[in-house]
Amino acid sequence: MNRASLRADGILLFVAAIWGSGFIAQAVAAKTMGPLTFNCLRYFVGFALLVVFLAKPGRWRPGGRELAGGLVLGVIMTGAAFLQQRGVPETTAARAGFFTGLYVLLVPVVGLALGQRAGASHIAGASVAAVGLWLLSGDVSGGLNPGDPYIIACAGLWAVHVALTGKLAPQADALRLAAVQFVTVFVLSGAIALALPGERAQFPTVPAGLLPMLYSGVFVIGVAFTLQIVGQRRSPPTHAAVIMSMEAVFAAFFGLVLLGEGLNRGELLGCGLMLAGCLLGQLWPHKRTPAELAELRDPVR
Repeated sequence: MNRASLRADGILLFVAAIWGSGFIAQAVAAKTMGPLTFNCLRYFVGFALLVVFLAKPGRWRPGGRELAGGLVLGVIMTGAAFLQQRGVPETTAARAGFFTGLYVLLVPVVGLALGQRAGASHIAGASVAAVGLWLLSGDVSGGLNPGDPYIIACAGLWAVHVALTGKLAPQADALRLAAVQFVTVFVLSGAIALALPGERAQFPTVPAGLLPMLYSGVFVIGVAFTLQIVGQRRSPPTHAAVIMSMEAVFAAFFGLVLLGEGLNRGELLGCGLMLAGCLLGQLWPHKRTPAELAELRDPVR
């Protein structure tokens, strides 16, 4: 494993940590504003953060690939973000983390449709991580909560997003690609929110959810989703999905620290298995991908 790949994996693990902390902000915000309003505002904040980095002349002009790719990613992200935020207040954090993390198993399937192949180490790592997710979730066998179907559908869209990002990121500027998809989510979510009476009725309560919205916009959107693109330039989609599924572990950690939610032995074992899944993808020898071979030939590319 070369230095660039390790750095990419470290970036994606940091992304998972931010996403894990974001579940708390989402749950708090869900009490004060509709899901589309919340997404519209936080993606606008995320885009505004990128303005600082895109202010140089010429930095604002996305190429055709970045414009088209960002629009497609933005549409997918709009649906995924809405479904997740819609489901969060009607299920538990453990179940939301488990069902969201199911994308770790779906990414290899979606990748095949996009012409991507996952190595045996990545498939094995994803399988071990999925078992860890199940243990971390606690009991999910007692039927579905009202919010669970939304989270399950959300996981399918995130799988498409992760796989497609893995295909687009190596050939695009990360900041411009992120900016286009953020603007897409902001415009689509805002337009739909304005058209729905239920969302409009909650506009006066937006100030009450200002702090969680700002946290989510700056860190979960502006920082984490941009770093996802940066990290996936050097990490195969299936392997990236395994690492980013660690958000469930971080969500449990932040729940323990901030909300006093304890973990039983099975849940601790689940955390350990998810970590093992990440390490398995790193330590199991595998045939180098074309991107890894190119990195060895030109490490500063």
